[in-house]
Amino acid sequence: MEQFIYKKAVGITALSASLTDFKYKKHYHEEYALGVTLRGIQKYSLDGSQQASYQSGVMLFHPEQNHDGWSQERTGIDYVMIYIHPELFLELIQKKDIVRFQSPIVYHAGLRKSILDVTRSIFTGQPEARSSELLLGLAGHFNEDILNPDSRKDSVFMRKAKEMMHDHLDHVLRLDEVSGEFGMSKYQFIRYFKANTGLSPYQYYLNCKVERAKHLIEDSRDVYQAVTQCGFTDLAHLNRHFKNVYGTTAFDYMSHLDK
Repeated sequence: MEQFIYKKAVGITALSASLTDFKYKKHYHEEYALGVTLRGIQKYSLDGSQQASYQSGVMLFHPEQNHDGWSQERTGIDYVMIYIHPELFLELIQKKDIVRFQSPIVYHAGLRKSILDVTRSIFTGQPEARSSELLLGLAGHFNEDILNPDSRKDSVFMRKAKEMMHDHLDHVLRLDEVSGEFGMSKYQFIRYFKANTGLSPYQYYLNCKVERAKHLIEDSRDVYQAVTQCGFTDLAHLNRHFKNVYGTTAFDYMSHLDK
């Protein structure tokens, strides 16, 4: 049985998921994503290599790290995940610049317990003060054994290209216009962008639109506003792409928020 339940509190989003046949398409999240595999073997491609998280494995994703995901076994997987905005995560761990992780999967009992405690506090509606305390406890596990000191930043080209896409999410991506800003043909631009991100410009742009739609739904509880403001042709179009990233449709995601 496929099940994806989301809830948001204290500025972070929590997910409780079970899946058997469903497979995530390649995508990324703008937040830090921290998860725990509860049952089964969770497989995914990350930065060109195959990863496998077994029961009790802690999965760590930094922002814009593209990945997919599926169950290795026919019996399926259960897992939880929390998504924390970069500004909040960096404040919690007292760092200024985006950090990465030494390993994408760790088996760390304290960190696992903290992620599960935060997830439980969100799903059970515990007071904000309690959830905030648990978040601080979670942050305490991110020492130099887990964090990677390499804090590479996007090149000027990549920052500008991404900004141009983010500024025009309500339109169709026009590669000739974007590539022309850099004196490139659209084919040169596609090759260079994919070499730097692992995603084609269209995949990245579509992911941006889905992320923007998610925020609009959270703020307005109006899925049709997300359709129009993010340039989707209709709700079915948004739902299809939303499901590729979040496992559930935009409409179902909205319905979970107020439960």
